[in-house]
Parts: sequence; C-alpha cells; structure tokens
Amino acid sequence: MNVFGIGLPELIVILVVALLIFGPKKLPEIGRSLGKTKRAFEEASREFQDEMKRQTAALEQEKQAAVEGESSREPSA
Repeated sequence: MNVFGIGLPELIVILVVALLIFGPKKLPEIGRSLGKTKRAFEEASREFQDEMKRQTAALEQEKQAAVEGESSREPSA
C-alpha cells in the first residue's frame, strides 16, 4: 500500500500522532471535515472538466461551421 508516497508504517505513525494530538473525540470530526472538503473539491473538478468539454465542443462546432461556410462560398468549376 502506497498513498502519496507514504507506506503503511509511516501512515500508522501519522495516525497515532494525530490521535495523541487531537484525541479520540476530535478525530471523527476532523475525518468528516476532510471528507466534505474532498467531496467539494471533486465536485468542483468535475464541473470544471464538464465546462471545458462544453467549451471545446462549442469551438469545434464554430470551426466546422466556418469551414462549411467557406466551402459553400467557393465557385464551382
């Protein structure tokens, strides 16, 4: 198991230190807060990706319309 370049032994040490610093009553609250923050970040990231896809599609449509408009203006031989 390797999370963010931290192995299992290091992760256990970090959790023990956090337990000693914050205490058993505060850790669930901190965990919930981190979970909500992560969820909000993922939602914002997803919205950003969706907006980028919409903008890219709109630009592609504009480009295609411009190409079709130019080809219709060319005289036939």
